[in-house]
Amino acid sequence: MSMIQDDRIEAVSALPGPSLAGVEDFLALLKPRVMSLVVMTALTGLVVAPTGEHPVVAAISLLCIAVGAGASGALNMWWDADIDAVMARTAGRPVPSGRVTPGEALAFGMTLSVGSVLMLGLAANWLAAGLLAFTIAFYVVVYTMWLKRSTPQNIVIGGLAGAMPPMVAWAAQTGSVSFESAVLVALIFMWTPPHFWALALVKSEDYARAGVPMLPVVAGQDETRRQILLYSLALAPLGVAPALVGLGGWPYLAVSVAGGVEFVRRALVVYRVREGAPARKAAMGLFGFSILYLFALFLLLLAEKLAGVAPLTGPVAGWL
Repeated sequence: MSMIQDDRIEAVSALPGPSLAGVEDFLALLKPRVMSLVVMTALTGLVVAPTGEHPVVAAISLLCIAVGAGASGALNMWWDADIDAVMARTAGRPVPSGRVTPGEALAFGMTLSVGSVLMLGLAANWLAAGLLAFTIAFYVVVYTMWLKRSTPQNIVIGGLAGAMPPMVAWAAQTGSVSFESAVLVALIFMWTPPHFWALALVKSEDYARAGVPMLPVVAGQDETRRQILLYSLALAPLGVAPALVGLGGWPYLAVSVAGGVEFVRRALVVYRVREGAPARKAAMGLFGFSILYLFALFLLLLAEKLAGVAPLTGPVAGWL
């Protein structure tokens, strides 16, 4: 482990020193595509929560959660600059390409982390701020610095950080956490492994070259396909769960059932098709669909709430 750490330090220190960064490079440090998912899930948590703060407070809360997620991304890129430099998928990122120095990425990430947590505490409440601080620390310290390079379960355990935004937003609105917010967290948590492992099947050579023990590298592609199927089977009922706890109505129920069936169908295709271009196409098809699936579920919860669609309650939810 110390040798890996020494290699990481040497690789990062060898990167170009002078900053060539533009605004777009610092925006790239925030991982905007990941942030878009955080914004969607957090916004849903804000809107479906049973009580609401002033709209300005809600907007500030959403901004803080988004900035906190971006700060996590910047710190992740700072720490992972050495492995990013040898992976084709990430070599063009601002730090390994030399456009942003490691020190700048670290300072940028730390400033945004502290600022987002303090602002959320002052604008909303300190429970939400504490949950945001936990989320950032878990992603940076537990996932990035420890799990990512030490275990093929990195995505499984580390996925908790990406699952937390709805609960942080719920706490910002209500000053508490609840079973309903935990259901939203569980949904994202269970979604994360099949989502990332589908991509890892295609990018396994990249991960192997960087020395990252992703599941396809350590356990092989066949075992990864099996795990994707198992997690997809567990995800499908969790996708329906928001309708059973009073967050979703009939439209959500219909879409979540259909989406879950399609997710499992695609996972079965990945499990069965194991060679050549068809296997790659199946894995990337599941990866792309998984993004659509999660966005659709949270967008539908949001739309139902704003449209005044009655959630399933009482005997209906109990019967289901």
